[in-house]
This record gives sequence, structure tokens and C-alpha cells, in this order.
Amino acid sequence: MKDKILVLGGGSWGTSLSILLAKNNKDVCLWVRNNEQLDQMKKNKENKKYLPEITIPDNLLLTNDYSETIKEAKIVVLAIPSQNIRGLLNDIKNLLKDDTIIVNLSKGIERSSLKTISEVCSEIIPNNPYVALSGPSHAEEVAKDLPTTIVAASIKKECSEYIQEVFNSKTLRVYTNEDVKGVEIGGALKNVIAIASGISDGLGYGDNTKAALMNRGIIEISRLANRLGANKITFLGLSGIGDLIVTCTSMHSRNRRAGILIGQGKTVEEALEEVGMVVEGIYTTEAAYKLSKKHNVEMPIVEELYNIIYKGKKAKESVDRLMSRDKKGELNYY
Repeated sequence: MKDKILVLGGGSWGTSLSILLAKNNKDVCLWVRNNEQLDQMKKNKENKKYLPEITIPDNLLLTNDYSETIKEAKIVVLAIPSQNIRGLLNDIKNLLKDDTIIVNLSKGIERSSLKTISEVCSEIIPNNPYVALSGPSHAEEVAKDLPTTIVAASIKKECSEYIQEVFNSKTLRVYTNEDVKGVEIGGALKNVIAIASGISDGLGYGDNTKAALMNRGIIEISRLANRLGANKITFLGLSGIGDLIVTCTSMHSRNRRAGILIGQGKTVEEALEEVGMVVEGIYTTEAAYKLSKKHNVEMPIVEELYNIIYKGKKAKESVDRLMSRDKKGELNYY
């Protein structure tokens, strides 16, 4: 008998991964909160809003009621925005079996508590094993069966290896990692640098500027994560520089697209409305800024992006401030 998998969240990534699992003949159910969206998906076999032109397989069960399925699930996948996870966990905590593995897809930090998603899960459902899935993986490309690599991170090696086995396919290669903190920080903060890269594009700057932002950005990310106990080698991997590259360079990236619009002169609110989907990096910028101050970690790119998003500072002025900072040695960053 196949283990049952419940995916909570009918956005692009939740839908894409559910389709991949169904194609791999897994017993998978996708929970879609919005009834109108659910009816459309059932009728047209397509998630037109978030994943157009991708056919939903017949063996993928779609539902708006997870109450029974979750009691039988071996794996529950969280595929919703990070700021909504605490509420969902409180809704499901009494329905979960203790051996149900929680797999998190969201890449963010909770604004109110400054906690990573693993820390939020540990607080609310401490008995359930936790695995973070991260890495350079646009949902649109995974859905089209384009070769992709990701990482499954858990403090319990047997859990990450089990998820590796379940999710691995001909087009999705899964690696394992025990550095949950590093994988989560890398996945969350790369969205911040992606917004900055988009702003650079919107201002009309070139490849040199983007390369500088990406390089100095990964240093800022690893600097904070190292202070929080992560392994700095993690940031050479898929959830570090790998995810940073794809998010800062692709038009699939909603964070980069939002940044481009801000760089072109739109307000943050106008940019978010035009993107039309959750832009995790907007919220993570605030969390990263506060974490940097809390732990006394120097993060000038994050600080300037915070000034742009939350204090209304001009992007061009932020660039000028970054370029005129005190001279430093390149490797003096810890």
C-alpha cells in the first residue's frame, strides 16, 4: 500500500509538485482553499491562475476538505505563504499523527517572531519530523518536466532520505542536507537579494551590478546564517548560491519582477498588485533587517532594501550609499 501524501496549498508550487508526484504514481491529494479555483481546476484539469497550460493528471485528487485525508497522511506538504503557516498549523495540529512528516516548501521567515518555519513547526507540532525542500526550482519549469535539482533538509537523516526517495524522479533530483537552519535562511533571504537585483534591472544597470549584488548578497546571507548556527558551506549549495542565481536572473521570479517595477518607479503596493501573487521577499526583508540588528550582523544590502521598501527611500540613493561605504577587504566578512 502506497503512503498517502497531502499537499496543502493550490498555488503554483503546490500544484506543480502534486502533479509531479501523481505522474510518479504516488497517492497524492491536493488541498485548494478557494472553492471557485477548485471547481475550475476540476472542470478544466488545469490551474489557470497559477500554472496555466499544465494538465492535471486524473490520479491527482483535488479537495477543499483535508480533515479525513490528513489523518491518514504519511507526508503533509506545506505549500502556502510563510506568514500563513502558523495559522494553518494551529488548524491541523490535532489531526496529525506524530509520525506524519511535515515537508515545507515556503521560503520565508515569520515576521512577528523572526522564526524560521522549522522553528514555528517545532513550537506548534514538536512531535512531527520536519523536512525543508529548497533550491533553484521554479514551479513552471518543474511542471514542464525540465531537469531540476533541489535539497531535502532535516535533522533526522532517515526523514530527509525518505523524502529524497519519494520526490526523486527522472526530472527532479533530490539531494539531502542536515543543515536545516542554513537551508531555510538561504531559501528565505535569496528572495531579498532577488528584489534588489530586480531594482537594479529596473534602474537600467547592467550585468556588473547584478553580479556584485548576488556575490555580496550571498556573503550577507551566510554571515547572518553563520551567526545563527548554520554551516557556511551550505551557501555554496543548492539552497544558497544555486537558488540565488535562478531567483535573481529569471522572469519566473516574482521577487525579481517586483524589484524591477520598484526600480522603474512604482510604489511597493503598485508592484505587488501588478505581480498579482505573494512576494515573500517583501516580508523577509523586514525579518532579515530585524535579525541583523538583533544579532549585530552587518548587512548593508538588506538595510538599504529595507529603507526602500519600508521607509520610502529612493533606490538610486541607496545604490549611492552602498558604493560609497568605507573601503574594506573582500574576505573580512565574519
